[in-house]
Amino acid sequence: MKIQALAKITSIELWIDDLRDPTDPEIQKRYGAKGTETWVKTVNEAIHYLHQGIVTHISFDNDLGEGQKEGRHLAAWIEEEAYFNRIPSMEWVIHSENPIGKNEIFMAMSNAEAFWEREQTI
Repeated sequence: MKIQALAKITSIELWIDDLRDPTDPEIQKRYGAKGTETWVKTVNEAIHYLHQGIVTHISFDNDLGEGQKEGRHLAAWIEEEAYFNRIPSMEWVIHSENPIGKNEIFMAMSNAEAFWEREQTI
């Protein structure tokens, strides 16, 4: 995966999934991808972009391949970063079909939203 040069990019939407290509029309139809997202396949690739503060939207899969961190790990990382106000808020959706992972992502990202909202009221 080639990581995009960030000098000219001001915002991106991330699609984290090891298999499903967001530019595939069938994936767009079935999972709601737009086809314009930056496709990352690992948690570390996603964190690279999140550290830049340019991610405005993220779509999560949970299962990212054998031996890899999962989408729920990324969501927990975002939750912690939001708690310490180290990354800006973003919109998010979950396209994972894993019900347990989906629930864990939902809980972590809901907490992150609460932390971001808290920062706006301070």
